[in-house]
Amino acid sequence: MISDNQGFTLIEFLIATVVLMIGLLGMLQGINVAMDKNVQNMLRSEAMTVADERMMLKRGKAFDAISTNTSYSYLQRYSRGVFKNYSVQEIGSLATSSSKEIRITVAWKYRKLRYTHVVSSFVTNSPL
Repeated sequence: MISDNQGFTLIEFLIATVVLMIGLLGMLQGINVAMDKNVQNMLRSEAMTVADERMMLKRGKAFDAISTNTSYSYLQRYSRGVFKNYSVQEIGSLATSSSKEIRITVAWKYRKLRYTHVVSSFVTNSPL
């Protein structure tokens, strides 16, 4: 017997709902991953800013005033409504008698993983 009833059966409706839910869950996971990467990039960008600021301060000093010791510091930066702790390690070493190497390492943690950004530069003592 052929039925002229039109519309969805309960099985067709359930299958369509499952397919729709899988698609929506995939989109939500994509949004979650995009937001996570955005936060990681924001933290990395802030660490690069910290390292560049410290490097410019070091490079602005006179050659004899640049320390060849290792120093550690911790700072808290506020960016996009979030406070984040960064640890900064500044290493100065005598490369030759007329040049020094400055290495600045900025480290931070995000989701129990440690990330670092390193900036290095050489400063020479040029006679005037």
